[in-house]
Amino acid sequence: MKIQQLILEALNLPTNAITYHVSQELAAFYPKKALLEASDSAFDVQSYAQANFCTIKYDTSIYNQIISGWDGMENKIYNSTENASFEVTWEEQKLDILLISFQEGYCKTRYHWILAESKDIAQKFFAAVCEWNSEIRSEILVFEEGYWSKNEELFESIQNATFDNLILPSTLKQELQDDLTNFFALRETYEAYGLPWKRGILFIGSPGNGKTHAVKALINKMQQPCLYVKSFKSEYSNPHHNIRQVFRQARQSAPCLLVLEDLDSLVEGENRSFFLNELDGFATNLGIVILATTNHPDRIDPAILNRPSRFDRKYYFELPALSERLAYINLWNDRFKPTMRLSEATISQIAEMTNGFSFAYLKELFVSSMMLWMQGMEAGGIDKSMISLVAVLRQQMSSATGENTAAVSTA
Repeated sequence: MKIQQLILEALNLPTNAITYHVSQELAAFYPKKALLEASDSAFDVQSYAQANFCTIKYDTSIYNQIISGWDGMENKIYNSTENASFEVTWEEQKLDILLISFQEGYCKTRYHWILAESKDIAQKFFAAVCEWNSEIRSEILVFEEGYWSKNEELFESIQNATFDNLILPSTLKQELQDDLTNFFALRETYEAYGLPWKRGILFIGSPGNGKTHAVKALINKMQQPCLYVKSFKSEYSNPHHNIRQVFRQARQSAPCLLVLEDLDSLVEGENRSFFLNELDGFATNLGIVILATTNHPDRIDPAILNRPSRFDRKYYFELPALSERLAYINLWNDRFKPTMRLSEATISQIAEMTNGFSFAYLKELFVSSMMLWMQGMEAGGIDKSMISLVAVLRQQMSSATGENTAAVSTA
């Protein structure tokens, strides 16, 4: 029971004394064992064991604290080990691990102590676990609430996003693909001519005009590790720490794509200077393509928006022109069952009527029209539904624009 007593003692100590006290006691308990301390988030032994690279056997002589949560999307329970002692079998070696979790300022620290027959075995096991967890395979690495997590569902969701089903001006589509394809292919050329092999790309445009789809299509096409940042803010850690964590992981994962969606809301006054230091400071960002988007370039500090070498290429996503609207309408029409198909005359009419519509509003036009048509399923009835709904959606657009203008004028 000495391990359980040690856990209880440690959790009652000031946070700055916990790790030293536990290390000292373990060294006294096991003088013939090599001791390695680890607090790196990549040292996720449970995930490593779930992938069948090692086995875990919990010490049943003590109470191991394992907290259960509910995944409503998958309808299953998931478990998180907080405080526990367990034996790991790895490559015919046995190692004892103690895990203690405690609050340290804004952050929740998960601290591991590894006991092995030799320091070499402990270090090799630590490196193997961290290296495996740092690899990005069929998943997107997502940063949220101060932590990285692997998201297979997000990765799967972008597999259908391609440039074939993205309606944009043809020159823009080709430029996007050529830009990143050439970047990843020309590393040696960059180095030969003394150019830093890094890239900053910013997508600018009002909502619903294809920026997110273009990001997904690029991730899909490039087949490079992708890191996605939801927020630099966290309940447990400050934004400066989180920004450092993001760029540190990106450098470890390079070559990679680092996606910063809605850049104007991610980088604000309190973290702007720190973000700039990481973006172009002393640390190297070789092999990293920072792919950012914004609906509001006016809210981005000019030091980020206009300084060369930070976001050296900007792509503008405008409202779709007549040719793009026609292509988008035909794309939907081709998916319709025969009873729902629009006539050529209606396609042309709707394309003309929807001047000023974003792709998001065009999509809403189709979805709403389909729902309305399904009430009666009259042959040719969807033509009438769509024409009548154009005016309704245009009114919604006007109202939304008015609300945004009012919000800006009172800000």
